[in-house]
Amino acid sequence: MPLVKVLVAGDGGYIGAVMVPFLRTVGHEVDGLDLGLYDGCDLGQMPAQVSIRPPADIRDATAPELTGYDAVICLAALSNDPLGHLNPAATYSVNLAGTLCLARAAKRAGIQRFLFASSCSLYGASGSAGVAEDADLTPLTPYGETKVLAERQLSELADDEFSPIYLRNATAYGASARLRLDIVVNNLTAVAMTTGEVRLESDGSPWRPLVHIEDISRAFLAALEAPRGIVHNQAFNVGRSQDNVQVRDIAELVRDAVPGSRVSFAEGAGPDIRNYRADFSKLHDTFPDLSLRWTVRAGIDELARAYTEHGLSYDDFVSSRFVRLRRIRELLAAGVIDEEMRRTANIMSSGPAVSATQ
Repeated sequence: MPLVKVLVAGDGGYIGAVMVPFLRTVGHEVDGLDLGLYDGCDLGQMPAQVSIRPPADIRDATAPELTGYDAVICLAALSNDPLGHLNPAATYSVNLAGTLCLARAAKRAGIQRFLFASSCSLYGASGSAGVAEDADLTPLTPYGETKVLAERQLSELADDEFSPIYLRNATAYGASARLRLDIVVNNLTAVAMTTGEVRLESDGSPWRPLVHIEDISRAFLAALEAPRGIVHNQAFNVGRSQDNVQVRDIAELVRDAVPGSRVSFAEGAGPDIRNYRADFSKLHDTFPDLSLRWTVRAGIDELARAYTEHGLSYDDFVSSRFVRLRRIRELLAAGVIDEEMRRTANIMSSGPAVSATQ
């Protein structure tokens, strides 16, 4: 596929901060569209901005703004289960209505390829048997529900001129300038390094499929460059079969990687209903040259180096800087966003501060 001009919605987030430089490295021209909710919530230096666009909401996207792009990658979302429970209506507004607004604008602008960042969490509590893309979708949270509905409604837009593709990412991990500590590998590594304990809130029995954010970027690149016929209106689980692991296995890997740490359990820790494995055969059969390179242990080591290099402290760990739910609550309290997660004021661009009024 020739080099293309790509718009990445959500370029200012955890995955976007890695994916955008990755796509640019192979020669694609990339611009970003982001609301800027996490501006200043950085671990180290944020990559150079890919565009000078002002903050923008995908719920307001229009065709004229998108004209000239060859593809859109939609990473933008309120991204995790606790955040979804905080305000389910806002989650539906951003993750479902916003995604569809962006897709319709892209279609009207003549953009043929639309890559949607979906999630393996839409499989819900499917247990220890690996589930493929044709499995029943049984999401347990508003976040998962929005991913299911967005896929279904994007599919209704698919035709000879518009190709949506649904990349159902496993649980992400790995170092990013827009770090998140509310995802399991990143969290356990950080708590081990700042407290000496690998603390589990469940009994460790649930299964999770995992994938490094750089490997997510590789999968998106493969889908971006693939012939239309093999990806059109298709869903792909993104990850590797060997990275379906139980939470207690992650804890033991972290313990082994962080000298002096030990595994502990929260009082009353029991099983987590979010329990699923994913079958990644379709991704690797469709893209035989795609090589996902990161192991979970290598990702833990990468995180430990990044935390050490940037002096991650316990105060950082418990702050709003790297936890999405805490950040959103802070922005709401400061009046920077309203209950529908729309910006009402400027966000300071450096440090963990959230508002020019503080």
